[in-house]
Amino acid sequence: MNLLGKINGPEDVRALDKALLPQLCREIRDFLLCHVADSGGHLASNLGTVELTVALHRVYDTRRDRVVFDVGHQCYTHKILTDRRTVFAGLRSFGRLAGFPKPDESPHDAFATGHASTAVSAALGMARARTLRGETYDVLALLGDGALTGGLAYEALNDAGQSEEPLVVILNDNGMSISQNVGGVARHLSKLRLKPQYFRLKEVYHRALNALPGGRRVDRCLHNLKTAVKNSLLPGSMFEKMGFVYLGPTDGHDVETVTRLLAVARAMRRPVLLHLITQKGRGYVPSETDPAAFHGVTRFDVFSGRELGSRVRCYSDVFGDALCELAREDKRICAVTAAMADGTGLSGFALRFPKRFFDVGIAEAHAVTMAAGLAKQGMRPICAVYSTFLQRAYDQILHDVALQKLPVIFAVDRAGLVGEDGETHHGVFDPAFLTHIPHMKLWAPASFAELRAMLAAALQEEGPVAIRYPRKGEDHYSGCHLETVQLREGSTLTLVTYGTMTATVLEAAARLSAVGIEADVLKLSSLQPLDTAAVSASLQKTGRLAVVEDCVNEGCAGSRLLSALAAHGAAPPGALLLNLGDRFITHGAPERLARLCGLDAEGIARSIGRMVGPRILRAVPL
Repeated sequence: MNLLGKINGPEDVRALDKALLPQLCREIRDFLLCHVADSGGHLASNLGTVELTVALHRVYDTRRDRVVFDVGHQCYTHKILTDRRTVFAGLRSFGRLAGFPKPDESPHDAFATGHASTAVSAALGMARARTLRGETYDVLALLGDGALTGGLAYEALNDAGQSEEPLVVILNDNGMSISQNVGGVARHLSKLRLKPQYFRLKEVYHRALNALPGGRRVDRCLHNLKTAVKNSLLPGSMFEKMGFVYLGPTDGHDVETVTRLLAVARAMRRPVLLHLITQKGRGYVPSETDPAAFHGVTRFDVFSGRELGSRVRCYSDVFGDALCELAREDKRICAVTAAMADGTGLSGFALRFPKRFFDVGIAEAHAVTMAAGLAKQGMRPICAVYSTFLQRAYDQILHDVALQKLPVIFAVDRAGLVGEDGETHHGVFDPAFLTHIPHMKLWAPASFAELRAMLAAALQEEGPVAIRYPRKGEDHYSGCHLETVQLREGSTLTLVTYGTMTATVLEAAARLSAVGIEADVLKLSSLQPLDTAAVSASLQKTGRLAVVEDCVNEGCAGSRLLSALAAHGAAPPGALLLNLGDRFITHGAPERLARLCGLDAEGIARSIGRMVGPRILRAVPL
């Protein structure tokens, strides 16, 4: 019998006989495996949260209640159960289902998430809004996948525990976030505390003691003794000291028990933390064996677990290899990352130089300030973080690194349009928030050779340097220039770009040349400082300027170039800034998104044709 096909919304989950829940969970896993193998996405985390998500929908009405997913990439089962199963085949494709919660996609998605450790803060805000407005909905936050390595989670838990707001926090512990419980006594006591009879007996016991002469004092003494013993044995003491009622740990794959405990937790009408033990990648042997490899996947063969298609060597690979070569010669070099050793290409460094490798967890702010401490005491730290996550450490970059002009190198991975993960993951803001920081240099390699050369050059600098590069492999451009270079000579306009937009801009210039528009193509290597002299010299010949970038408009290199040129009385009479504008870019394949934003070769040629004149525009091949 196909149960999943009959689930058209959460009300169907709530109406299902509990004896059928294990079968439903098996069918959801099969569904996830089939579709993620075809589309790519986050697999292991979703396989590990099937039962707890089903239980959640047995207790909460997500159209009315507010359920906040931390990080959010473990929301696939939630989407399947909330009216989106029939469109799941378009997962993470342009114009189709997003891979993260999106309130504008469904009323069942309470909050847009994508970065870790945010759920409790958002949920507490919702709970307080509910109280202030006199409303009655329930609020739950789901923490998982290392979110407790981020300081924001502790700030929120500390506040939430003291708030007295009815709020439930699920701690999804897959063995990769906090340490396991120790000893048989701890397990025995946790099982005892999870039984409903325990809570009923506890209430009767308190009432009986308090009714006796001196009973309150006896109750208090017994409570203090019990708490002292419990705190020495149970992991809940930390959460209880924050003010939470702690329930657990219990098996997060026992859907009936999790459902019962969620109902108990909700009924308490105070801050409650429910600790569930789950297995990341559960139900699929390859992901159970290597959950890290199946955290985020491209298309793969279900039977073998192998990726479909050949893997292309990418900038992260080149960075990791180059850093290992440099570290072999310079023992001052250290590598720091925030739970992204594999993604940033540092897994090889970690194996070869384990004492000089530091993975601090999902704690980018800590990573940057620790790197500052390493640099202050004579080491040469390289802090490798995705562009989108480096945003979380802006204050530390500004005050702890740049203010003291410390030689920390930032390897800014996943710069530009990342693709299917969408708005929360595109690396399009780093040029804006890095280039205005005093003492900071920002470089952008356009080839593998330039990345290697820039990394070596950055180690010779006396202050901070950031090197931004994309997720993808090398394009057709493979030159190596650490200064501004003229890649094509022309007299119609000055066409400026940098980084891996270079190959696309050269293709656009070739299209324009075919219709008589000859672009003087300049490739910048440095975004801070900017080489305004080279651009100004070219403008004296062309009189028109176009700057192409894969970042947002505000704070882009083009606007800074125009400002600097105007300050010297050299502003061109015609200028065009081609970038991502002032908006958040949706999810989809990077090539599709570039075309949407007019940053493919055809779109660039079309825009420049409009700038140069109608006659030329009609002739540009489209």
